[in-house]
Amino acid sequence: MRIGILTREYPPFVYGGAGVHVDFLVRELEKLTDVQGYCTGEERPKAQTFPEEVPGAPDANAALKVMAADIAMTAALADREVLHSHTWYANFAGHLGKLLYGVPHVISSHSLEPLRPWKAEQLGGGYRLSSWVEKQAYEAADAIVAVSNGVRRDILQAYPDVDPDKVHTIYNGIDPELYQPDPDTDVLEEIGVDLSKPYVMWVGRITRQKGVPHLLNAAKQFSEGVQIVLLAGAADTPELKEETDRLLAELREQRDGVFLVSEHLPPKKVAQVFTHARMFICPSIYEPLGIVNLEAMACETAVVASDVGGIPEVVVNGETGLLVHYDKDQPEQFEAGLAEAVNQLLADDQLCDDFGRAGRERAVNDFGWNRIAEQVNNLYEAVVRAAK
Repeated sequence: MRIGILTREYPPFVYGGAGVHVDFLVRELEKLTDVQGYCTGEERPKAQTFPEEVPGAPDANAALKVMAADIAMTAALADREVLHSHTWYANFAGHLGKLLYGVPHVISSHSLEPLRPWKAEQLGGGYRLSSWVEKQAYEAADAIVAVSNGVRRDILQAYPDVDPDKVHTIYNGIDPELYQPDPDTDVLEEIGVDLSKPYVMWVGRITRQKGVPHLLNAAKQFSEGVQIVLLAGAADTPELKEETDRLLAELREQRDGVFLVSEHLPPKKVAQVFTHARMFICPSIYEPLGIVNLEAMACETAVVASDVGGIPEVVVNGETGLLVHYDKDQPEQFEAGLAEAVNQLLADDQLCDDFGRAGRERAVNDFGWNRIAEQVNNLYEAVVRAAK
């Protein structure tokens, strides 16, 4: 089969979980079938790339720029037998390709626009366009891959016209060779971490869904002496950056040992930071699966996480970490719960170690990319058969 992987994120331009998914999925699919990547945005060496720009309108809304790139992408898909799109940024090209060429369109659902209303801060009216694109594509798709059972439930609730039989749960995965315990400490020394004291960590983009303000508020209640390491990408909006900077300043007024690393670190360096952390904290308010939790677990690091989305399908409460209930109407209670869970583990090194070992075992045994790629390839074969 000739498969077209349609995406915005593609190596080396990867900034979130969808990009990590695409990266490793393609690596494994290449062993099984003919795969070609197509992406919007910056030029990538191993994919056909289509710039996000509207001819003659350099200041067009960002959503329009994405849609223009998708139209250009569609023109390049004529020889593909299956189109597989990732996120709304590429769903439009998949949908148009299905209509134009009469080939099956598979969608991987990494998130859902109806569940991310804060994106209106970024896109303005473009959020209505992205929501329309996603709805049209989902309702017409030949198959939808949900990266967790939680996402599957969300899809069927958000889009009740989607046939439940077309929605298949296939988890995200982890590369246990890339993410594994690293005894070295050079990265931590460069950051300035005091290796004689424990630290907790967070890594991710500063978006509303990642719950960074909740983490910074909770950190004010962490046990005295624990350090906090934040590996943070750029904020989505100026308003969110301002809020995050203010909370970070407040936290630093109250305690020492708060480290912010804004530089994008490669996986090998992140793995070292995971390895020596007493725990990884995931305070997300929306998380379809949470690959980052798998990355932490693969490095034998205990996890404290919110119980939203697909996280409970990855982090086993009381076995690989602790889950804290999130209620959008009770943010202070959530923050107090995060602090309580963190402090519980800080007081019990043996429990942290037990969670870490169990997490590594679960990540390796249950979330290997080779098995995931086989499931996806089987789905391709099924939709092609159904289309004949």
